[in-house]
Amino acid sequence: MKKVLILCTGNSCRSIIAEALINAKLDRCVEAYSSGVKASGRVNPFAKELLQEHDMWRDEYHSKVIETVMDIDYDLVITVCDNAKETCPMFPKAIKTIHVGFEDPDGKGPEAFVETMMEIETTLLPIVEKELCSF
Repeated sequence: MKKVLILCTGNSCRSIIAEALINAKLDRCVEAYSSGVKASGRVNPFAKELLQEHDMWRDEYHSKVIETVMDIDYDLVITVCDNAKETCPMFPKAIKTIHVGFEDPDGKGPEAFVETMMEIETTLLPIVEKELCSF
């Protein structure tokens, strides 16, 4: 099983949604994790509600600081916001890192979260599948 880290600033919206989507849709070949370079310590309620509505929420999803996931042996790191791209930490071993940015829905209504989830599904999932599921 390949492992991917989705990295954002606050780890409250985009990275959590991406983690859940990957774990739900690509579970045959990829295990996803998420973290924030400056984790907010909370999952946005709209993000959680949206994932619950689509039966993708897991109780273990929470806003995490990068130090809690640094020791996992990742095959790929994906930054989903510009700040995370610019401040992406060095990992113990060389890991391929790519950037696929998405607008932050935080502070907007539920429809912005739906749009973000659809964008992540149509843009990010094919990239992860190509990178990690092509055996």
